[in-house]
Formats: sequence, structure tokens, C-alpha cells
Amino acid sequence: MIARAIAPRRIAIFRALHLGDLLLAIPALRAVRAGFPDAEITFIGLPWAQSFMLRFRHYVDRFVEFVGFPGIAEVDVVPRRISSFINEQRAYGYDLVIQMHGSGRTSNPFALALGARMTVGYHEGQRPAGLTVAAPYPDDQPEVYRNLGLAKLLGYPAYDSTLEFPLCSQDRVEASTLLASLSHTHRPWIALHTGASTPVRRWPADYFAQLADSLAQRFRAQILLTGSPAEATLVDAVAEHMTIPPLNLAGKTSLGGLAALISELDVFVSNDTGPAHIATAVDTPSITIFGPADHRRWAALDQTRHPIVRQAVECSPCGYWQCPIDHRCLRLIRPERVIEVAERLTFTKGGVSCGV
Repeated sequence: MIARAIAPRRIAIFRALHLGDLLLAIPALRAVRAGFPDAEITFIGLPWAQSFMLRFRHYVDRFVEFVGFPGIAEVDVVPRRISSFINEQRAYGYDLVIQMHGSGRTSNPFALALGARMTVGYHEGQRPAGLTVAAPYPDDQPEVYRNLGLAKLLGYPAYDSTLEFPLCSQDRVEASTLLASLSHTHRPWIALHTGASTPVRRWPADYFAQLADSLAQRFRAQILLTGSPAEATLVDAVAEHMTIPPLNLAGKTSLGGLAALISELDVFVSNDTGPAHIATAVDTPSITIFGPADHRRWAALDQTRHPIVRQAVECSPCGYWQCPIDHRCLRLIRPERVIEVAERLTFTKGGVSCGV
């Protein structure tokens, strides 16, 4: 194996992205650790990811905050700061850098600037000079497999695509406190996550409200609403449209607390956003409502336990922040369609089996 031939002591993995992106990279981190059990593995990512990576100490030894680089949109470009960062990282002396930040069009120059003895990554078009091991970007594969493909380039063809989200006692205590008002004998517990990082991926609030009322009436479900502090107003709008009062937990959970809460649910219904992948990682049955994103890339691999609902339209997938026309990819998905999917989903949590 090429990677083993250089016996890397220090490995850097670059992926400066968000929650769902990192959850879908965990199988690849697991594969890299299995391949290099004695190496020090550094993860280079966005500031928020530092606490997230503490959950994966068994795969990652060290975290470095990404400070930006020309062409990479996630962080503003400040030339002096970037120059200092690159010099520090080159001096640290990585033996292997794995570029796990997309197709490589904008991220390969950063990975190569770190000056490792070996740099591995995908590329578009002609292979960039300097990549030691590379392959054309597999844009026809699910994201989990795209990331795992980098481990395969390093010589490790056998891998596990299972997602993970380790929970600690503090997470479980937080969730238990938030759920204390719910009756444990009155199941199912169903949560709706109505937000998303971009407006174009948000199913209409009134649709969510109709869905919530239907779930409560049809399945005698207790309904919870989840969301970040920034999504509280959106979640409040859903609650106001409902006729059956929900347990509104928007802005009341930490990331770990949210994951622990999702792990206690019977089913989780969400837009295409990070918490949908948490449901997969903690093995809670879920339904994800897809709009403009490429479902072939981002949907869960297990479509039986984690089905999706989507409407095929001629303009999807797209990369818009706001829909410039009529948001047809989500407007055309009526609440009744999500109910139909829920009726076919058998979910089991808390010792209660609900065949619906």
C-alpha cells in the first residue's frame, strides 16, 4: 500500500464544513484510524467543529481551526492570517494530508500548501500537480461513499458506512430533563425539525403545522418541535398554526442534548439538514423532506428506516439560497404525502412498537 510505504506519523484531514457534512465523514475517519492506528490524526475544520470532534477522540487526536484560504467560501480571506497559518502547519510537518473538502477544485491548493510528503484527494478535470494519490471526483455517489473512497485510495477497500454520534451522560441528562413533562406511557413521541441552514430547504411552516396536527390525531402522538436558537421564530410560527399544543424545545438544546433527545424519540421528521443525519447516527426512525438538494448524495443509505419524501421537478437539484420562482420542489409536497410515508414506517423506541 502506498500510504503504508511512507509510514505516516502525522496525518491531517481537511473538511471545513457543517454538521451533516461531518457526520457523513465519520465512517471515513474511522477507516483512516483503522488504517493508521499509531499515527497522530489532526482534523482541520471550522471553529464549531472543535467540540464536535471531542466526541471522536478515538479517531482524531488533534483539532486545528481553519482560518481561510482563497477560493474557499466558508471563511473570509485575510492574507496575513492565512500566511501565518500555512507557515505554522508546514512547520508542524505532516506526513500525509487528506483533502476531504469536496471535489478539490478550491480545496486542493490549500491541501497542497500544507507541504506534506503525501497529499491525497479528488480532483475535477486534469489531475493537479502535487497530488500523490488522486482520483476523479465521484459526483454520482452518496456522500458517505465519496468520503470513504479516499480511504480506498489509501489502500483500505473494506469499510463500514455506519454513522455515529457518541452520547455522554451530560447529553442524556439534558434530554431527560427536557422530556420530563411527556408521558412515558403515551407514545409515540414524534419530533419535527422545521428549520434548515438555507431558506430554500425549508418546507413551509403551515405544512409542518398541518402534519403535526395529523400525526397527533391519527397516531395519538405527542408532538415535539426542535430547532436552534436562530430558528426559534420559525418554530414558533409552526406552533402558532397548530391546533394541538406541542412541546416546543427550539433553542433549548445543546448539540449533544439534541442528539440524546432524538435518540429517545419514536420518529423524527426533518427538513434536509444536519439533525436528519443525527437521527440516522443514533438509529431513530426518521423521515426527511427533500427540496432542492441532490437526494442521491445526501439521503440516508437505509431508505427503509430513514425514508425520504421529495417531488421531482425540472429545476432540481439547485444551489440557490432563496428560490427565485415558486419553491415548487417543496410547495408541491403536501402534508398528506408525508403522512403516507409515516403510515408505512414501523418505528420502535422505548420498548413500544408502533406499526403505523
